[in-house]
Amino acid sequence: MAEQPLFRWRPVLQSRLVVLAGLFVFWAAAIVVRLVFLQVVSHEDLLARQERQQRRTITVSAKRGDIFDRNGRLLAYSVDADTIYAVPSEIADAPRAAAALCGALKDCDRKFRDALIARLSRDGAFAYVKRRVSPAEARRVAALEIDGIGFMKENKRFYPNRELAAHLIGYAGLDNIGLSGVEATHDKIVRGREGTLLVQTDARGRAFNRLERPPTAGGSLELTIDEQLQHIAERELEVGVRQHRADAGTAIVMDPRTGEILAMANYPTFNPNAYGEAPENARRNRAIQDLYEPGSTFKIVTASAALEDRLFNPAEIIDVSAGIIRFGRRVINDMHRYGPLSFTDVLVKSSNVGAIKIGARVGADRMNLYVRRFGFGRATSRDFQGESPGIVWSNLNDSALASVSMGYQVGVTPLQVVTAASAVANGGTLYEPRLVRAVTEGGVRTVIKPNAVRTAIKPETAATLTAIMEAVVERGTATRAKVPGYSVAGKTGTADKLVNGRYSATQQNVSFVGFVPSRNPALAIIVMVDSPRDGADTGGVAAAPIFQRIAEDSLRHLGVPPNINAQPPVLVHRPRNVTAPVPIAPRPVRVSVVEGAAVIPDLTGLGAREATHELARLGLTPRVRGTGVVVDQLPPAGTPLEPGTVSTIVLGREPRPRPDAAGGVSQP
Repeated sequence: MAEQPLFRWRPVLQSRLVVLAGLFVFWAAAIVVRLVFLQVVSHEDLLARQERQQRRTITVSAKRGDIFDRNGRLLAYSVDADTIYAVPSEIADAPRAAAALCGALKDCDRKFRDALIARLSRDGAFAYVKRRVSPAEARRVAALEIDGIGFMKENKRFYPNRELAAHLIGYAGLDNIGLSGVEATHDKIVRGREGTLLVQTDARGRAFNRLERPPTAGGSLELTIDEQLQHIAERELEVGVRQHRADAGTAIVMDPRTGEILAMANYPTFNPNAYGEAPENARRNRAIQDLYEPGSTFKIVTASAALEDRLFNPAEIIDVSAGIIRFGRRVINDMHRYGPLSFTDVLVKSSNVGAIKIGARVGADRMNLYVRRFGFGRATSRDFQGESPGIVWSNLNDSALASVSMGYQVGVTPLQVVTAASAVANGGTLYEPRLVRAVTEGGVRTVIKPNAVRTAIKPETAATLTAIMEAVVERGTATRAKVPGYSVAGKTGTADKLVNGRYSATQQNVSFVGFVPSRNPALAIIVMVDSPRDGADTGGVAAAPIFQRIAEDSLRHLGVPPNINAQPPVLVHRPRNVTAPVPIAPRPVRVSVVEGAAVIPDLTGLGAREATHELARLGLTPRVRGTGVVVDQLPPAGTPLEPGTVSTIVLGREPRPRPDAAGGVSQP
């Protein structure tokens, strides 16, 4: 039997080594290729992915600055609130978790629940559940102990007085950005500077390093409004609007000497703590956004133009054509039939025909000039975001000029009207309305000074017009605006509303604008009521009583003493070694009568404002020279009184001596 050959293992081993070596080379080559791909081709992309996965930058909102009224009362501030967030990758059952969360939050509708389920079902490390929740909501959610649900602190804006000054202050949104009112206008100051939080994690998502740049708190604002005056204005406006079943209303209280807004009220109103629940109609600041045709309050501009250009004197008679005037087919009527009226009585009785004839003599070009001098046709203030500039037409034909003269065919805001009236009240200077009194940033308080825009009319024109506006309240269309103990100057306005391109016979914008005390005004106030429905369809019936109540309570709050039949001062005992100044009572001015005829009184020693008011009251046209008190007057005292005569008063430091009855020299 033949012997079998031995197994040749060497060739097999050798071939296997070759295969193994080939596999090793291939593996090494694959690694090299992969490394080249990762380190060269995909380097930038992988580096960016690593940054996104292992570094997270979180924006930290700054704390918004506080907002105060002029007396330091807090109107808006920020508080810490819990924000609920989720880590979706750690939530096993998104629908079940969403149902539990909605049960704890108690205000989830179906839309919110569906959106929450969608957010919790995504792949990711972060998703908001609900931001800035109440403490009660936070406690109920924490009690659920759901894996993947956490809490973080954010700032929440809070308005402690709820609806008070809501339209002025405005509100801030969830992202800490001001959306309305002062919160929006001065957002850059109040918001502050956001901070950042950089978190670095390892591959398992565990944090190993944190870099933080803390946020910088925003600056605080001190507003010009007085919280108490704001409450008075809002209270009385709401009462008036409800009483007359009107659609809406606006009231503004201004300091005519500086342009500071002391109160600005709108009704209906809203709660800025829950601004999302209020309709847009309630959130709109009508005082600066709503345009309306002012009606007869605009006659202040018409009369100012006529008096400033010396086209009329207060006693001049105007034929009002029995209350009817025609422009082609257009017929304009007065509410009542009048015979010839003086210039003063055209405003006192609010004659449209009389105002049209005054405007015709002024002319279109001059009328446009004075309309713009008083600030109409442009935004009045930098403190009001979204303020409407109004509508003013430049090219006026005779019919259009007639409309503008009586307050039609011009679109204005309540703020523009009270600003114009304030110019008359303070002697002719148009001030920019201001809402912010001071700003505090970094511990430095910066006071914002009043801004005199321009001189609208001369002091003597303002004095004459003030006397006429006093007569409007004393015996004209605004007797319901009288404030006991104080002289009031003002003007009513009634204008039919445009509805579907036609003037409505049943809907009117009615208003009253005035200032008090008229000879040394502390307050200028406008009240505008939109569409009263109880028959109170004039400014004198609907708006003037609201003005009266706001003015009376505001004067009492400010401690402004009465100027009519004022009580004598209370005498206080002082120690003998203390020399107290002796108060000098103003010298009463009486019209003298010589041989049955009135003569010009002696004004020596009076101040410029008091003297010009007296001359205007007597129907004279005042002219002023110099500064100080009256030292001379032309025509001199004792000259027969003729309404319309120009009377020049010369001012100086001391009154000039005048001869007495015995031929000597006496002092006034």
